[in-house]
Amino acid sequence: MPHSNREGPAMDDNSTGSGQLGFGFAEERPVLGWTPDPDEVREDAQAILASARAVTAGNLWDTRTYRYNKVVFPQMTRWLPDDERDQLCFEFFRELERIEHLMAA
Repeated sequence: MPHSNREGPAMDDNSTGSGQLGFGFAEERPVLGWTPDPDEVREDAQAILASARAVTAGNLWDTRTYRYNKVVFPQMTRWLPDDERDQLCFEFFRELERIEHLMAA
């Protein structure tokens, strides 16, 4: 028959106590947030855009690269000022349209 009283300090069911399993997680401070460096984002976006511009009929992106860049590029540029983001996305999607025509041929 289970005991109705626990030994030690009272804890609710969601509490793990300090030093959970001795790993010291309780002492770690939570990360409050992280913001990417706009200069690094800009550099990465320009590199992807340059890669898209370099695509030719003889040097196509594979389907995986195409899909990855199509998803990642607009998400990446969210960290840039709105006008810069809009211009980069406009240029990138224009290149994607050109690449789609090359891939369909």
